[in-house]
Amino acid sequence: MKIERIHHVAYRCKDAKQTVEWYKQMLHMDFVLAIAEDLVPSTKEPDPYMHIFLDAGGGNVLAFFELPTKAPMGRDPNTPEWVQHIAFKVKDKAELLEFKAHLEANGVDVLGPTDHGSFHSIYMFDPSGHRLELACPDPDEVAMNKRMDEVKWKMLEDWDKTKTAPKHAAFFHEREFKQ
Repeated sequence: MKIERIHHVAYRCKDAKQTVEWYKQMLHMDFVLAIAEDLVPSTKEPDPYMHIFLDAGGGNVLAFFELPTKAPMGRDPNTPEWVQHIAFKVKDKAELLEFKAHLEANGVDVLGPTDHGSFHSIYMFDPSGHRLELACPDPDEVAMNKRMDEVKWKMLEDWDKTKTAPKHAAFFHEREFKQ
């Protein structure tokens, strides 16, 4: 018995139409499905909602709920905003930089690129305040991930004991992203 893949992930949005339009324009995702109900199917709770689905590529689906009768959206105030995010893979550095230019030309604040060792990322927020990451593989991804695989269990064990960052993978952040 084993999970095949993620069917979809769902988040809340402030405005379903604005969300669809933003993801289509900014990230070139296709709008694939909308479901609207006045009754929640799983709980039978009377609560109107709009549930939208976007194609995130490779069989991955990103979904959102607009919940007009609920209190305004918030986020966990005890979790830094950089922690909770949705990351999408793009082909390579050139495409990552194309997206950065496209987003900035459309008024989106973009952070990065950031070198994470085996991949590079840029970050931004969608109109509902969800942090998004676009990531591309590094040319040394295979070799870097092999080295990381060799130390992952030791790192986890040391972290579990000390709650301080082990230095087994210091090599991971030794390079700067080249534009």
